[in-house]
Amino acid sequence: MDRIEVAVIGAGVVGLAIARVLAQAGREVLVLEAASTFGTGTSSRNSEVIHAGIYYTPGSLKARLCVAGRPQLYEFCSRFGIPHRRCGKLIVADSPMQVPELERIASVARANGVELARLEREQALALEPNLHCSAALHSPETGIIDSHAYMLALLGQAEAHGATCAYDSRVTQMWLRERGVAIAVNSEEPALLASIVINAASVEAPRLARSIEGFPSDRVPRAHLAKGNYFTLTGRSPFQRLVYPVPEPGGLGVHLTLDLAGRARFGPDVQWVERLDYEVDPARAAHFYGSIRRYWPALADGALQPAYAGIRPKISGPGEPAADFRIDGPQMHSAPIVNLFGIESPGLTASLAIAEHVAQIVRQM
Repeated sequence: MDRIEVAVIGAGVVGLAIARVLAQAGREVLVLEAASTFGTGTSSRNSEVIHAGIYYTPGSLKARLCVAGRPQLYEFCSRFGIPHRRCGKLIVADSPMQVPELERIASVARANGVELARLEREQALALEPNLHCSAALHSPETGIIDSHAYMLALLGQAEAHGATCAYDSRVTQMWLRERGVAIAVNSEEPALLASIVINAASVEAPRLARSIEGFPSDRVPRAHLAKGNYFTLTGRSPFQRLVYPVPEPGGLGVHLTLDLAGRARFGPDVQWVERLDYEVDPARAAHFYGSIRRYWPALADGALQPAYAGIRPKISGPGEPAADFRIDGPQMHSAPIVNLFGIESPGLTASLAIAEHVAQIVRQM
């Protein structure tokens, strides 16, 4: 059986960020990825937004790691030439009844160390003349990023420091052993013994944790899959900034984001599903039109086209309060494993800070 110091399971943005920081620290790192290349799941099926840290419960891992990770990510992008833009966003109240919710959001943001500018209707329309709103909050620190270029840079730096990435390598079972964790890949006999395992498998993380023989099942949360569908706009975007409605249960509402070419896309919505399914049902556009026209009434019929879908790796279900990130090290279960559960948004923004947090846990193992 081959020995490895650290096995990172999952070559998404968080797994690659962890592999990079551990390899830079001199660790022997092997990344095991089920797909044929990196970043094909959650990491490539999102809005590609760099979040400011506005909505998350003060003191939570989501809040702390997002606020810490945002400037790190901007600095990384500038240093290594990753395409990005600090375009800013508007959070809009589409009726006077929603204005108090803006005040609540601003209060949470301040508690997280994020300052938002309150805009009256006329001030918001001066920035975005096509907008309909009663009031808005302006977040100048929000931006967009080329997530593929970012992951490619993380992978390149990890490999430059000795990390190896094995694709088409689905981890199917693990066993706790006296000297580490035995790992079976692609349903074969266990061929690897890792001193430390980092479970960064996104939607598969709870299943993988349950596959570890000898691991306490009560330390594994139930997985919930929330599908988010996206539609693109035909024609030129009428907005220069991102536009978000006030949040809805399970997500941040059907918002308008931009890609780096300035094209507009809308989403995600919230569709609770039982299995991974990335097909976009064109019939869902009816809901999108209704939601979008609350802040952009001029949206024309037939202007939306199905784009793509992603799956949020949630550990809270319908009607439950949003769960925080869970990054469970040996202090939680006494095994040489770090499980990352529920790493949904703002996981991309927080990725470098998440990696440092995991590295600190690993140093203590």
